[in-house]
Amino acid sequence: MTETASTPTAAASAANSARKIAVVGSGYMGGGIAQVLALGGARVALADVSAEVAQSNYDRLLAESDQFVADGLFAAGSTEILKQNLWAAKDIEEAVADADFIEEAVPEVIAIKHQTLARISAAARPDAFIGSNTSTISIAELSEPVTHPERFLGVHFSNPSPFIPGVEIIPHAGTSAGTVGAVRDLVHAAGKQTAVVKDVTGFVLNRLQYALFHEAAQLVEQGIATADDVDTLVRTTFGFRLPFFGPFAIADMAGLDVYNFCYKSLQTDFPERFATPKILSDLVEAGKLGTKTGAGFLKVPAERTPELIAYRNKAYVAMQKLIEDLGPAPIN
Repeated sequence: MTETASTPTAAASAANSARKIAVVGSGYMGGGIAQVLALGGARVALADVSAEVAQSNYDRLLAESDQFVADGLFAAGSTEILKQNLWAAKDIEEAVADADFIEEAVPEVIAIKHQTLARISAAARPDAFIGSNTSTISIAELSEPVTHPERFLGVHFSNPSPFIPGVEIIPHAGTSAGTVGAVRDLVHAAGKQTAVVKDVTGFVLNRLQYALFHEAAQLVEQGIATADDVDTLVRTTFGFRLPFFGPFAIADMAGLDVYNFCYKSLQTDFPERFATPKILSDLVEAGKLGTKTGAGFLKVPAERTPELIAYRNKAYVAMQKLIEDLGPAPIN
């Protein structure tokens, strides 16, 4: 289930301004998350292994914000908002004592996370929501030291968090629906988009990301293409579409019967790796072939296909112009 929010609206920021948040772990990821939430209107405490580290990262975030404003990446006045809403706590206990929501963003080591979450849980209000920014560790496993684990879930921001709009929300089996709803509202108030996924290994974001990387690495290892050529094909073909359409929308527009045929072709050499997904073959057998039949994964009505195609074409031309205006990435 996905919900979206673009930039924080005045109403959303006003609603968020009453909220007190703590971010535990003030490094690159935690600091960026704190910037996002503070710019969204919340009062945000930074905590780390010491008061000195938290203060140093607070100072860094303000200097970083000044540079982002100068570069046109943050709105004018952003640093002043951060000075009003962001503060460095002397320790975890002070940061979380009165927080409505706490985001844990310490290193991806379960022992460190368990120790940190135990401290958070002991010092926070019993009704405070607690999230972890883990990208790989089971949320159920992380919940073990948390009292009232129904208030705990994964809240996975992506790097760099000030500029990547999506946040993965991962409840464990015991997370309450109220926790999920409240945390989504908080994230939306900061201008982010959320998707709720199940607590399985890799969640969704990394299962997709690493599946692509695994196949790309094999192509290079087998001498089929260079790393540069693989990157070129990804960013100039199917990757070019991804800012606008996810894999199911792309499949619907291409035609699910076409996808079904392509799977059969791929199975000539890779019968197991590219076995046809049952969800796809079931739709094809039912005559639901995507936009051309008005039913597929996303059930776009056939009469809206011309409107969709017009949007697609306009989006791709705009993307190409953006790339030309930015110039090539300074990689090679």
